[in-house]
Parts: sequence; C-alpha cells; structure tokens
Amino acid sequence: MRDYLFAFVITGGLTFVFSWVVWRVAMKFGLHPAIRERDVHKNPTPRLGGVAMFIGMLGFFVLSSQLPAFAIVWQEPSMVWSLLGAAALMVVVGVADDLWDLDWMIKLGAQFVAAWIVVFLGGIQIFYLPFGQQVVVSSWVSIGLSILVIVIVMNAVNFIDGLDGLVAGVCLIANAVFFAYSAMLVRDFDNSEQSNTGVFIAIVLLGMCAGFLPFNWNPARMFMGDAGALLLGLMMASSAIVVTGNLPPNLLSDNDLFGRSQLLGAFIPVILPVVIVLLPLVDFGLAVVRRMAQGKSPFSPDRKHLHHRMLDMGHTDRNAVFVFYAWTAVVSLSVLLMYIGTTKGWPGRYWPGVAFLVIGCIACVIVTLPPARRARAVAPERKALS
Repeated sequence: MRDYLFAFVITGGLTFVFSWVVWRVAMKFGLHPAIRERDVHKNPTPRLGGVAMFIGMLGFFVLSSQLPAFAIVWQEPSMVWSLLGAAALMVVVGVADDLWDLDWMIKLGAQFVAAWIVVFLGGIQIFYLPFGQQVVVSSWVSIGLSILVIVIVMNAVNFIDGLDGLVAGVCLIANAVFFAYSAMLVRDFDNSEQSNTGVFIAIVLLGMCAGFLPFNWNPARMFMGDAGALLLGLMMASSAIVVTGNLPPNLLSDNDLFGRSQLLGAFIPVILPVVIVLLPLVDFGLAVVRRMAQGKSPFSPDRKHLHHRMLDMGHTDRNAVFVFYAWTAVVSLSVLLMYIGTTKGWPGRYWPGVAFLVIGCIACVIVTLPPARRARAVAPERKALS
C-alpha cells in the first residue's frame, strides 16, 4: 500500500506543478478560447489542464518503469505504451478542439483510433463477461465491444465537463472506490500483471485528479478541456476492462471464493465499473436521445446537460457540484459495500450495502430538490420550533 501512496503523491505533485506552469504560459500568451453561449463561466479561462494531467501521468509512468515495486506492471510493456500513445492522441485532439473547435466527426474518429490502439495493440480487451460462466468467444466481438465501451466512456466523461471541479471531483471519488475494489480483488484472488496494471492506472488517475483539482475548483483558474476529460475517460475505461474483463468465469461462479450470493458475486464486477461512470453515462444517454429526437447530431452542443438543469433549478455552481459528488459517492460506495459483504460474510452479507444505497439516495434526493422547494418545506418546521 505504501507503493500506491507513493504513486498517488508523486503523480499528484507532478500534475499540480505542471498545472501551474501550463496556467502561467496560457495566461501569458492568451491561450484561451472565447466564452460560448452554453458556458457557465464569465471570464476567459484556459482549457489546457489536460496537458498538465497528461504530463503528470506520463512522468510517473516513466518513473515507475525504474521502480522494482511496479515491475509487474511493465511485464507487458506493449500494454503500457499503447495506453500512453492513445492518451497522447486524445490530448492532442482535445487541445486542438479547445483552441480551434474541431468538427465532431474528426473528434469521434480520433476516439475510435485511440480505442483501437489500446485494444488491438495493447491487448486491453473484454475477454470474459461474468454472467454466470459466459465467455466472449469471438476475438472480433471482444475487440469491437472493448472499443465501443472505451469510446462511450470517453464521451460520457466529456459530456459532464461543464462546472468548476465537476469532472475532476467525480472521477476522484469514482476512482477511489474502484481502486479500493480492484486492490482487494488483486489481494484476495488474482495477482496477474493485468489486474495489477488496473490498480496502477486507478491510483495514477487519483493523483492526476487530486493534483489538478486545486486549479479547477470554483472559481476555476483553468479547465481540463476536452483533452483532460477524454484522457480521464480513456484511462478509466481501460482500467475497468483490465481488471474486470479478464477475470476467469470459473472464479466468478465459485460461491465459496467470490461470494456467498452467486448472482451478486457474479454481477458486481460488471456493475461496479458501470456505476463509477453512472452519472456521466446517464447524462450522455439523455443528451444523445434529446438531440437525435430534435434531428440534430448526438454531438451537437447545447445547454441542457444535467449540470445546466441543476443551475436552472436554483443551485449555485458549488452546490450543484457537491450534489453530483454525493450521488457518485453513494451509488459507488454502496456497490463496494455489497462486494465486501458477499466476500467477507458480513452480517446480512450484501444488505449493509443495500441499506446504505437506500438511505443515501433518499438524502441525495432531498439535497437535489430545488433550493426554493426545500426552503418552503423546512420553513414550517422552523416556525414551529420558534
């Protein structure tokens, strides 16, 4: 665990330092786009945070190649270098889009190329679907499914990037939960280089988000832009596939090893990676349906994302961000508790996780309600107390 803490601190430190450098350079040379109608901020702000995040990630990846503690991650160097190559492509395309507003088809094509690099050259693929003992038997199905998953997650994360600190904080929470899950999985069941690489990616992502968040907190001095959001989506999807797409089905179907509830034990490896990006996926799905129903491109911009709706309901920027944090933490932590319960035999097994989910969702619904409505609901109670 000390090695992972070291990875978190170094990655976070590098990202923080280079965020300051990139911010100073961007402000000196005016590298910030004009404010768009759908934007929430009022002052010109650089969108180059993704560059600093990539440098922080790259710096620790290179450093880790020289550290014995992470030698298992580098047993398949093609996997690591394909990840870095795809990440570099996404950063270049993202920066170009932030500065010159590329056509959506160019961006989507680049995303498929990046996903192909990771899947085909790096071998990061969904080989097993842990539904009982189902296996992806066709290599082409495995490649196609893996590419599609990566592209969807990249766009989903990019779609919610609209408020100061939203994406960085949501990804910080989600990856903290996924890191805990994957680390326990490696400790208890698997010690392969694939699974250890997934844990490694998750902790590096934590460092990237933590190092950049001080510059992105409201009022933000710098945005991560498409480069940062696409980078986070690419790495999150890759880490999830590396960990859960390679678990042998015979392990997942063994009640004594993987869980006392066969159904829950088999589905949690699929549920948790989806849950950690649930909020971005919901926003992405709603946006695609909404735009296509209007006869528009699913990637045409608008001001109807979930975070925009929160602002229209009367929430401040910070309050809306905290609401999204709360939903992400409640849903992802509840599934993690279910996993722990089914493997460790807690009293009630997975019921502590279910109880946490129900109570947490009720609390989240209350804080999500429009502030004016909540104020009217609380007013009679305050009056009675007085």
